[in-house]
Amino acid sequence: MAEVSRPAPSGLGSDELVVHPPRHRLDRRFVLWRTLNALFWASGVLGVLTALLVLFDGIRTWLLPITLVVGAVYLVNIAVMPAWRYSVHRWETSDEAVYVLQGWLTREWRIVPISRIQRIDAERGLLQQALGLATVKVVTASSEGGITIEGLDAEVAEETVRHLNRITQATAGDAT
Repeated sequence: MAEVSRPAPSGLGSDELVVHPPRHRLDRRFVLWRTLNALFWASGVLGVLTALLVLFDGIRTWLLPITLVVGAVYLVNIAVMPAWRYSVHRWETSDEAVYVLQGWLTREWRIVPISRIQRIDAERGLLQQALGLATVKVVTASSEGGITIEGLDAEVAEETVRHLNRITQATAGDAT
């Protein structure tokens, strides 16, 4: 099981936040999970478009190019996106904050101070359960302030939620 926290460097006051790149990678099964998700979506969307092409002659001239473009987008989404996102995504929790680096076309680095956390959720969809994965959501009062960490080993996610719960309960503040 991966370590889920790193103590703050000595000499820091409670109001100072250490800014550094997150150090934990997602579980390798994240790639399979994202690939299967993309395959399921591609099958559904392309299946509907193909059925429309077969059933309605009058729309073929404009729907065929759209179907080909959508197919190409899904091909990239299946072949490239999961591994690329896995190579970029990092996460970490400390006694002061939760850090996440994510994205694939653009990169987003988010830091949520522990004092701003209102709720910590763990989610496991059917496919995640089958693969032994989970998603941790850290929710703040801000509509833009939350963090989602997808593709964690289920045990690591549970320990992360426990760790964050202990720290937020012990942190003074009103989470706003």
